[in-house]
Amino acid sequence: MVFNSGIFLSYFLPVFLLVYFLLPLRNLRNYWLLTASLLFYSWAAPIFVFITIASGLADFLIASWIGGRKTGMCRILFWISVSVNLGLLIYFKYLNFFIDQFNIIIERSGGKTVSWAMVLLPVGISFITFQRLSYIIDVYKKRITPYKRPDHYFLQMLMFPQVLSGPIVRTVQISGQITDRKANETLDDKLIGFCRFATGLAKKALIADVLAVQVNLIFKLSSFELSTATAWIGAIAYTFQIYFDFSGYTDMAIGIARMLGFRLPENFNSPYVSASITEFWRRWHMTLGSWFRDYIFLPLAYKVSRGLPKEKYLGIRADKVIYLVATSVTFLLCGFWHGAAWTFILWGVYQGVFLVLDRLFLLKVFKKAGRIPSIIITFLITMFGWVLFRSPDLDYFRFYIRRMFIAQSHQNDIWLQPKFWVMLGIAVVFSFIGGSRKMEKWQNRIYDRPGDRLLAAFCILSLFFFVFGLAATLSAGFTPFIYFKF
Repeated sequence: MVFNSGIFLSYFLPVFLLVYFLLPLRNLRNYWLLTASLLFYSWAAPIFVFITIASGLADFLIASWIGGRKTGMCRILFWISVSVNLGLLIYFKYLNFFIDQFNIIIERSGGKTVSWAMVLLPVGISFITFQRLSYIIDVYKKRITPYKRPDHYFLQMLMFPQVLSGPIVRTVQISGQITDRKANETLDDKLIGFCRFATGLAKKALIADVLAVQVNLIFKLSSFELSTATAWIGAIAYTFQIYFDFSGYTDMAIGIARMLGFRLPENFNSPYVSASITEFWRRWHMTLGSWFRDYIFLPLAYKVSRGLPKEKYLGIRADKVIYLVATSVTFLLCGFWHGAAWTFILWGVYQGVFLVLDRLFLLKVFKKAGRIPSIIITFLITMFGWVLFRSPDLDYFRFYIRRMFIAQSHQNDIWLQPKFWVMLGIAVVFSFIGGSRKMEKWQNRIYDRPGDRLLAAFCILSLFFFVFGLAATLSAGFTPFIYFKF
C-alpha cells in the first residue's frame, strides 16, 4: 500500500483518521497508530514484517541493556546489533548484485557460474536500517536514553507516514512527541497537515507522474531513435521528476504526521537553487545527508585526523586531506546505499568528486562568478548526475551522454503532450522561485503558525490540490514513488 493508491486515499487513510480522532486517550491513539502502521507495512511487505519485528525487538532489548551500563559486554552487544542490521541490509539489498558480479568474473575466466534464487527486496529496508542504527549508536554513545516500552520504539521505527521512504527520523527528534504531543494537536496543526499532504499529492500526481510518462518513453529510445534535443528534454524532465516525486512523498508523510500531532524533520529546501554541490547536499534529502555526516563523515574524519600530521600531508593541508578521504568514502557509501548497481555507486563517487572540488577550489570560482551563473552550473552538474542515476547500466549512460553532446537529429514516435510542457514549466518555476527569501519566509509562515486568513486560503487551494490529485491518481493508476526501491 502506498500513499498514491486508491485503497490508501479512499479507504485506509479516512478510516484510520476517523478512528484515531475518536479515541479519547493518547495511549489508545498510539496503539491504534502502531496497529495501522503494522498493517500498512505488512501490506507492502507481508513476508518481511516478521523479520522486521523480530530484529527490531532484539535491538530494543540490546539498547535497553546497554543504556545504563558501561561494560565490555555492552560493546559486544552493540556490535552484534550493528552487524545484524547491516547483515540484513546487505543480504536483502546487495546479495543479488554480489552474486551477479561474481558470475561475470567466473564466466569471463571460463568457469561455471553460480545459480541461485533471487532475493526479494523488502520495501523501506534502507530507511528502517538507518533509523535503527542511529538509535543503537546514540544509546551506546549515551546521547539518548533508550525507550522503556517496546511499543514506543516500534512506533518510531514503523510509523506508517515515514516508514517506506523517510524522512529518516532520529530518536531525539520524536521520542518526546510519542509520549506528549498535546501542544501540536490543535485544529491549526490538523489543517496545516492536510494542506501539506494535499500539496505532496499534487506534486506527485499532477507533476512528477506526468513528467514520468514522457521520461520513461525517452529513456527507452534506441540509438536510432534518440535525438540530441530529445535527450536534453529527457534529462531535464527527469531532474524535475525525481525532485517532485520524492519531495511530494516527503510532504505527504510530514502532512499525515502533522495531522496526528507529530513534527517530522524537513527533507528538502529548494535544492535546485543551490550555488554549489556542497549547498545542494544541504538542501537535498537533508535527513539522509545529516545521517551520513554524523555517523560516517565526522567519525571517519576524526579517525583520519589522528593519523595525519597537524600541518601538511604530501604537500596538502591536513584538513583538506581529511575532508577528501572522509568525503570520498562517505559518498561512495551513499551511492551504494541508493542501490545495488554500478550506476548508483558511480553516482555517489560523482557527487563526492564535486564536493572535494568545491573544497579545493570550486567554491572560490563560484563566488567570483556570482550566484546566478553558479546556480546554472550546479544545476547542470546535478542533471548529468541524474542521467547516471536514471540509466539502467553504464553502457546506456555513456550512449545517452554522447547523444546529448554530439548533435543527432532522428525521427521518433514520441509526441510530447501539451500537458507535459505545462507541468515541466510549472516544475521549473516553482523549483527556482521556492528558493527566494520571500518565498522561504512565506512558506515557513504557512507551515508554522499562519493567521486565520492565510490558513483559510491555503486550505481552499489545498482542497483543489487534493481533488485533482485524487482524480489523477484514480484515473492514471498506480505509479510507484522512485525512492521506494531504495
